[in-house]
Amino acid sequence: MSELSLSNSHVIMPEAESLFFEVSKYFKPEELALLKGSYFFSQGAHSGQFRMTGEPYISHPVAVAHILCELHLDVITLAAALLHDVVEDTAISKEEIAERFGVSVAELVDGVSKLKKIEFQTKADAQAENFRKMLLAMAQDVRVILIKLADRLHNMRTLEVLRPDKQRRIARETLEIYAPIAHRLGLNSIYQELLELGFRYFYPNRYKVLVKATKAARGNRREIVGKILDAIKNRLKDAGIDAIVTGREKHLYSIYNKMVEKHLSFSEVLDIYGFRVLVKDIASCYLALGALHSLYKPIPGKFKDYIAIPKLNGYQSLHNTLLGPYGLPIEIQIRTYEMHRIAEMGVASHWLYKNNGAEVNELHLKTNQWLKSLLETLSDSSDSIEFLEHLKVDLFPGEVYVFTPQGKILELPRGSTAVDFAYAIHTDVGNCCVAAKINGENIPLRTELMNGDRVEIITAPYANPNPAWLSYVATARARSSIRYFLRTIQYEESVKLGERLLNQALSSFGVNPDSITDIQWERLVKDSGAKSKKALLADITLGKQLSAVIAKRLVVPGESISEVTSASHPVVILGTEGMTVQFARCCYPLPGDTIVGLIKKDQGLVIHVHDCPVVMRIQKKSENVLDVTWGKEIARTFEVSINMIAVNQRGVLARIAAEIARADSNIDDVTMESDKDYTTMQFILQARNRQHLAQIMRGLRHIQEVVKLGRAKN
Repeated sequence: MSELSLSNSHVIMPEAESLFFEVSKYFKPEELALLKGSYFFSQGAHSGQFRMTGEPYISHPVAVAHILCELHLDVITLAAALLHDVVEDTAISKEEIAERFGVSVAELVDGVSKLKKIEFQTKADAQAENFRKMLLAMAQDVRVILIKLADRLHNMRTLEVLRPDKQRRIARETLEIYAPIAHRLGLNSIYQELLELGFRYFYPNRYKVLVKATKAARGNRREIVGKILDAIKNRLKDAGIDAIVTGREKHLYSIYNKMVEKHLSFSEVLDIYGFRVLVKDIASCYLALGALHSLYKPIPGKFKDYIAIPKLNGYQSLHNTLLGPYGLPIEIQIRTYEMHRIAEMGVASHWLYKNNGAEVNELHLKTNQWLKSLLETLSDSSDSIEFLEHLKVDLFPGEVYVFTPQGKILELPRGSTAVDFAYAIHTDVGNCCVAAKINGENIPLRTELMNGDRVEIITAPYANPNPAWLSYVATARARSSIRYFLRTIQYEESVKLGERLLNQALSSFGVNPDSITDIQWERLVKDSGAKSKKALLADITLGKQLSAVIAKRLVVPGESISEVTSASHPVVILGTEGMTVQFARCCYPLPGDTIVGLIKKDQGLVIHVHDCPVVMRIQKKSENVLDVTWGKEIARTFEVSINMIAVNQRGVLARIAAEIARADSNIDDVTMESDKDYTTMQFILQARNRQHLAQIMRGLRHIQEVVKLGRAKN
């Protein structure tokens, strides 16, 4: 648009004057000119628009820029903040922004503009897809999310004008997504305010009760807190440590969480005050810790050294809980002035380093690594809902710190296992891991890791992820990588089996599978709406398409299919088909059994013994039942179930287990029920075929205490 009305462009609102004054302290004259230009442009674009508070709309982008100014962000970010709603809410294009203010500003505005409102519960897919867009934009330039967080913070500050149902919806997404992202980026001041405002509007009654309770308690505890503050200052002064000491009341949301997690009433939450000690260097941090230990006794197990082992968001501090006067727990944080600045500003502090000409700091590198891992998770996730699940897992970690054999420290969520550790090293290490050692000892892969563990992963070149891992991994990276691998492998297996099933159906109609042309396939794929020929074949295996129907549709229109079909060609089962062929656990089929196949939707082909009760019940649904037969050479073992009644005597189970091992079998599971005289047992064994099972059972019948023995069928 060329004729933009800028009738109010020379009227600068007081909030904007304040913004220009603050940035003039660290902006160059040409940068200040760019910022003022973006303000006037935004003011003209939003002319005639008002917020629900009744204020001119321009007050919102100015407030967002003010929040970012407090973080001392660069002029590109602040200019984009002033313009962040222009593309979305007016007729101005991204190209016009780029022409007037540069490509960098336009890209940030475009990134924020793509982030649409998210509907929780009722529109889960749209919600998840919008977060995918947000993370993609954020990965390109982290300043996109900084603008979005400032935008959300100002909206939360003015949330009282909305209906209660809208307040709760916005508060919920703030608590679940935006506050954790702020925390993950180390933006502590924004994080804490988002939590408080989210709590206020999502739990309005609980918030009011806690506000009233803390006000009542404040007077009673003020004198005690004052004495503790003076005692800390005096002890540090006596130790020759120059420090700034402050006492603060804990945030309401923190108090509320402690009450919920530990099932406490408000009166039982004693440590609602914390104290912070700021010193000049790292050595003074540890000296101050020692001085305070001589003043108040430390509570065992409550000390955390985030200086030696920083959090992933770059946070560093010493945390300790001491036992103060009257048995009152005192939480102490000790850090340097530089650590405090990073604790409050997080990743935003990078732009100060940049302005000073310094190299990109370690904190920014860690943030980039996190964004990269999120992009990997995004690419591995099959849909937006799954990605959002992974994102929430990643945003709510308690920490556990473990070591690689080389001494590198890894921070993982509490509850992480050796498998999570393997995937944290590299996706290929996770995919190929077969065992693990913790502190030099062999341990199961599902073992949860503890602080200080030294973990070594053992891999094998041809190993693959186990689907059972999904039941105990704790990290988003491990979960998404396992799912991606299994989904990919299963898809290829499904395509191969689907082709075999379709060829069987074509042959039964008297059609040679090799006679089907590419043109026939292209027509079928187009008519069915499938993505590809492979997708259609995979759907046959997964029961989403019937092979007979696909076979009929493949034939060229007008070509007859004989109603008298040729003899059906059964599908040959080799036992090497992978996850697309399952062996029913109701009847445990073995090579040598007469078998049938059932196509079950989303499960693939399930093999049953022909007289299994499950098959008998659905035999009439012939389109779901396939003719299958065993291959001639099958080189693997299968599970089989046997029932046994034996005399209840000492050592009987040991003799039974020894006989099973002697027959070259293995016990996978055993359940027992005993009375005074007899024990009823059900074994799940490994057998190669019916002949091998017969050999196992002959040996078991030679045991004198075995009264009754037979193959189990449910």
